[in-house]
Amino acid sequence: MHPSVHAAATPDKPAIIVAETGESISYAELDAASNRAAQLFRAHGLGHEDVVAFMLDNTPHYYGLTWGAQRAGLRYVCISSRLTQDETDYILENSGAKMLIVAASLAPAAQQLQTRIERFSMGGDIAGWPKIEDELAKMPATRIADERAGVDMLYSSGTTGRPKGVRVPLPEEREIDAPNSLVMLAAAAFHIGPESVYLSPAPLYHAAPLRWSMTIHRLGGTVVLMKKFDPEGALAAIETYRCNAAQFVPTHFVRMLKLPEAVRAKYDVSSMKSAIHAAAPCPVPVKQAMIDWWGPVLLEYYAGSEGNGMTFATSEDWLAHKGTVGRAINGVLHIVGEDNETELPVRQEGTVFFESEQVFEYHDDPEKTASSRNSKGWSTLGDVGWVDEEGFLYLTDRKSFMIISGGVNIYPQEIENHLVTHPKVADVAVVGGPHEEMGEEVIAVIQPADMADATDAFREELGAYAREKLSGVKIPRRIDFLEALPRHDTGKLYKRLLRDQYWEKAKGK
Repeated sequence: MHPSVHAAATPDKPAIIVAETGESISYAELDAASNRAAQLFRAHGLGHEDVVAFMLDNTPHYYGLTWGAQRAGLRYVCISSRLTQDETDYILENSGAKMLIVAASLAPAAQQLQTRIERFSMGGDIAGWPKIEDELAKMPATRIADERAGVDMLYSSGTTGRPKGVRVPLPEEREIDAPNSLVMLAAAAFHIGPESVYLSPAPLYHAAPLRWSMTIHRLGGTVVLMKKFDPEGALAAIETYRCNAAQFVPTHFVRMLKLPEAVRAKYDVSSMKSAIHAAAPCPVPVKQAMIDWWGPVLLEYYAGSEGNGMTFATSEDWLAHKGTVGRAINGVLHIVGEDNETELPVRQEGTVFFESEQVFEYHDDPEKTASSRNSKGWSTLGDVGWVDEEGFLYLTDRKSFMIISGGVNIYPQEIENHLVTHPKVADVAVVGGPHEEMGEEVIAVIQPADMADATDAFREELGAYAREKLSGVKIPRRIDFLEALPRHDTGKLYKRLLRDQYWEKAKGK
């Protein structure tokens, strides 16, 4: 299906509701907005396969633009508002974008951009930029004559280097309402349908929130869009709008669980039937606590923007295989040794590869594309893990985050998963810093729930807490405190920034 189909059948049904304000956009209004956007793109010379870029905060009007690009056969690049000017200019140049639409709230960053492509502001003024709303108002709300299905072209958040664009072919089925694999998976495995009221708490410039909320529109449900995630606000939205589906990252769960018990108990979350989560493996105690609180409604998947494969686990699967991210439901899963060729036996750790017909490339980066493949044509996202006898996958960490101390490979994820469960820890990142004798040492960077706890006594307490569950080589040799970690709104940490600070300091000695 396509939102235009639902606009004809149920024109007054809400397609989007803003969680914080109750502002609503119906399917008829969404269809008209997307038609005007498609007309505008054509009027400004954008044809099939051309690229348009959006750098916006969460707004219900985001979808008029993305659906307009989709029905105009464009590639649409959704850019993080947290990137530097250099990274944003790089994405615009690398993607070949011909038009850029930026939120007026981001005016200071927008005015630093070096790009000279056609530019518009949205939701207010950016000096010297036309307002997109004025341009859209000039356009008819009728369908363009040459509709065909477009597709997103999304870039990584740059946590381990330059942002990289994932480019997939435009759908072979040119019709804008042709089914796709995510729609079928959402309906069959994740219980998504026209009755779904789906809470979307994360930024729309990220792959999962964008693709899943647009999938809700394909299936005729309602998206409850949060402008910005707030743990109590999410619970309030679930109660207010009777949300029965949502997608989270583990950081969202941690922050909701750390609310005072009295606050958590205030809200009725019994409507929730499909609490989907991904982006990173969830610490076992955190997921257990969420299942105890919400019931067996947590549905987990592991996948990437590349779309090369997916695993899936119900709550029942997870309770029987604690720590798993599921079994493959898209693509064939392989665990491969250091040569990227030899398939390893069960319970042996290696690089996670998928065997799949899905084709992708990292745009304008043949070296990166080649490094993600092996000679068999299998592809990897760079994660390390193992499978059990029943084919359930357990992720260890990203290969690029590995710390090598005294010749021993140490993955930060296990350390982070334990430390974040300490009641006085709000967030944690573990990185490798330079060490003259061992090569690298394990450093834990802690965001305390209360900065008054950033003391030597708390360091000792955390060291003792680590020793309760972790082997000696994994105990942090250094514990530092930060008021706020450089965490992306999607929940991902900018670990590269933290790690680089320690190595740069060592060079400056």
